[in-house]
Amino acid sequence: MGKTTRKLEVVSPVPADIDIANSVQPLHISEIAQELNLSSQHYDLYGKYKAKVLLSVLDEVGGKEDGYYVVVGGITPTPLGEGKSTTTVGLCQALGAFLDKKVVTCVRQPSQGPTFGIKGGAAGGGYSQVIPMDEFNLHLTGDIHAITAANNLLAAAIDTRIFHESTQSDKALFNRLCPPNKEGKRKFCDIMFRRLKKLGIDKTAPEDLTPEESSKFARLDIDPASVTWRRVMDVNDRFLRKITIGQGPEEKGMVRETAFDISVASEIMAVLALTTSLADMRERLGKMVVGNSKAGDPVTADDLGVGGALTVLMKDAINPTLMQTLEGTPVLVHAGPFANIAHGNSSIVADKIALKLVGPGGFVVTEAGFGSDIGTEKFMNIKCRYSGLKPQCAVIVATVRALKMHGGGPQVTAGRPLDKAYVTENLGLVEAGCVNLTRHISNTKAYGVNVVVAVNAFSTDTEAELNAVKNAALAAGAFDSVICTHHAHGGKGAVDLGIAVQKACENATQSLKFLYPLDIGIKDKIEAIAKSYGADGVEYSEEAEKQIEMYTKQGFTNLPICMAKTQYSFSHDAGKKGAPSGFILPIRDVRASIGAGFIYPLVGTMSTMPGLPTRPCFYEIDIDTSTGKVIGLS
Repeated sequence: MGKTTRKLEVVSPVPADIDIANSVQPLHISEIAQELNLSSQHYDLYGKYKAKVLLSVLDEVGGKEDGYYVVVGGITPTPLGEGKSTTTVGLCQALGAFLDKKVVTCVRQPSQGPTFGIKGGAAGGGYSQVIPMDEFNLHLTGDIHAITAANNLLAAAIDTRIFHESTQSDKALFNRLCPPNKEGKRKFCDIMFRRLKKLGIDKTAPEDLTPEESSKFARLDIDPASVTWRRVMDVNDRFLRKITIGQGPEEKGMVRETAFDISVASEIMAVLALTTSLADMRERLGKMVVGNSKAGDPVTADDLGVGGALTVLMKDAINPTLMQTLEGTPVLVHAGPFANIAHGNSSIVADKIALKLVGPGGFVVTEAGFGSDIGTEKFMNIKCRYSGLKPQCAVIVATVRALKMHGGGPQVTAGRPLDKAYVTENLGLVEAGCVNLTRHISNTKAYGVNVVVAVNAFSTDTEAELNAVKNAALAAGAFDSVICTHHAHGGKGAVDLGIAVQKACENATQSLKFLYPLDIGIKDKIEAIAKSYGADGVEYSEEAEKQIEMYTKQGFTNLPICMAKTQYSFSHDAGKKGAPSGFILPIRDVRASIGAGFIYPLVGTMSTMPGLPTRPCFYEIDIDTSTGKVIGLS
């Protein structure tokens, strides 16, 4: 065991997650940093148990060899989740605290929407958690708040520009954008040269522009109906899914219908997750397309003059947050895009830093959201494309419970007791449901990585059921399949998984194979992904057809695809369990995140603003006023 790892005192039955988290005294984060050979100049403390790791560390360790790279995905989950975060943390506790390997866990920052809504927190669970759990699940180091502020600054800039252009002549606009100084001289500020370059104007003094050039420069002429940029907040609020803005008397009738998204659905979150440096983030934020001019040209954040300000708001958020597991192994928390409505992976910069810090023979384990049909697919085809990194092993987390559901078991609903089929032995349901696991294995193997199946055991699972899953995984071509009890036993319960993952990494031989090349059409890429779901074809709405035609005309066809799709089925229909095939995948709309670098089709009726249930998680959450400790987080 490393210097910072600690022995857990495990009790049975397993207490509530927050009670376990509160029972362990975290180490000062400087001790975790020291274990990674991070000097104090490479991190900023945020209290005792969190620190921001500065990107400058890459200047020092950039020449070192990388460690092994492991991604954790899952089978198609129930609404209760199958313990993918828990498995990610448990595997790392096993590698670090029991197998004496250098290891870093790289996970996403949770949105507060699910924390107070249905799903609860995302720190793992049982004896495999990131701590302090309350800090992890709530404000952390403020990254999501920074994203919210930046996103909404851009939203305000869009509507304000439309407003001012509606009431001013081209000459008045130009004069206000380039006001004279005390000597009567006008000048362009730095960001304006980006727009001038885009327009093909290479003049440096405002007075040198012709009247036509002045008008082109000053008037963005945004078509209000084309604006795709929405305001965001980090709360589940269904009543913000459709709103009207501009109803104040001062806005002179500039009424527009729009909506709020949840903050983690913001393109700025995706930019944070996919950026490779501060300079790269500046370029990506400036390139974000917010809508079109009335002539059909894309309008960007830099056209609005706000790209630099957005970067300033995000300058601290680009640094990953260092935390720890219950057993004292290091964790980097960074970015938090959902996998159903975004690309669902933590940041490239956190992974790159971690791979250098663990070095050869060490392990970086990162999690891809929801089932591997969306999370792992986007990890491979989007994240790895931009990072240039290749995983040696992909873990697929499976549970008996979820496989019973895929085998025809009764509906599983969050907040309701499980049907007896899920808590008593039923080999028939398990075996029938393994078709779902089989497809996830074959899809993941196609990327050229070794696949290890982690069977996350529950107390109600029988030995025969667990072995049925293990055998089905091996028959489907998994490198190995391991039964794990890390929820109940911490790292000790995932030691066999750690050994299997180590062997899978050491025996990795193939290069990374993408599902599709970038130089084919948007529809061809969508259809390649749909085929991996089991679809026979794709059906595009009239709106989707129009958007694809527009993005093709604007030159955005060379981007990867990020499907916004339900996590509860391979198909668009959450009710279709198992491994459905022969269906037609409906594409309702197609949008573009040009700054982040992907096109995202909306499959079926996906919403980008979740709602709250009748009894949200916030009923349980409170504070012990005598100790100041949070209670009731799950």
